[in-house]
Amino acid sequence: MRDHGGSQDRAAQRVHGEHVSVLQDEVAEWLRPRPGAAYVDGTLGSGGHARALLAASAPGGRLLGLDADPAALAVARERLADFGSRVVTVHANFRDLAAVAAAHGFTEADGIVMDLGLSSRQLEASGRGFSFRADEPLDMRFDPHSGESAAELLNRADERELADILYGYGEEHRSRRLAREIVRRRVEQPFTHTGELVAAIHAALGRRHGKIHPATKTFQALRIAVNSELDALDSALPQLAALLTPGGRLAVISFHSLEDRRVKHFFRGGGTPEAPLAPLTKRPISPGKVELAANPRSRSAKLRVAERVTVSAGSGGGVSGGVDDE
Repeated sequence: MRDHGGSQDRAAQRVHGEHVSVLQDEVAEWLRPRPGAAYVDGTLGSGGHARALLAASAPGGRLLGLDADPAALAVARERLADFGSRVVTVHANFRDLAAVAAAHGFTEADGIVMDLGLSSRQLEASGRGFSFRADEPLDMRFDPHSGESAAELLNRADERELADILYGYGEEHRSRRLAREIVRRRVEQPFTHTGELVAAIHAALGRRHGKIHPATKTFQALRIAVNSELDALDSALPQLAALLTPGGRLAVISFHSLEDRRVKHFFRGGGTPEAPLAPLTKRPISPGKVELAANPRSRSAKLRVAERVTVSAGSGGGVSGGVDDE
């Protein structure tokens, strides 16, 4: 998709310190917001996508926003306060979308967006150890009051489980070597901070070779494991499709192959028999040059869009719509 004036506006907003969601203009363009329609943001974050949809669906458009991170939710609520009762924000994981939507009167949605990435605030200011660039407590939970922290996982799991997590969720091909080093070190001193984990990674895998920091895959794997991200996505996708009204669209932004593969297969597989989808994007949409220059972290973002359709008469259960030929 081409860069346009909106992308330049995003760059200007970043210069002035305002967070702008990845592929914000593209999401709004594909979801086609209109007055009076209903929208859902399953990963509210700082509210960038939600704000764009609410502004474009004035005067009567409504939006339900969910986020598992209470700190992110507080930022979004402040940023979206001027929309008043048009927006409902809920502290919840998107795996519970169907129940949350029903509880708040969102029986159908004309458009749904899911941005599966971490915000800059989570990476840089949460103090929960999402980034290996600062020495912080090894937490990594989106909701710091629920579940097992990354430190607890590192200090509990046996060597085989750790290796499986590092390989399965981080695609770290030297996972066994790193798992052995983690187990060896925790006997002497349990892991509590990111700096200790980075030191173990350097000892087992060496320091940087090329563009990718050696800790990148390990931090991704632990974050996915701690938050059960892939299980949550697998659970959420059928719920998202079911919530869409016929003609409604679902936009999902992923940041690594494990997520993107699940979204791609769900879209290409036609959603579910009860809620059929047709993919609209032949290939995933990536950020343009202007956005990449303003936000280098967006480089791995991939946007896929699908539309809720009805079963075509006489098609033997098939659906009509776009085809993802990637």
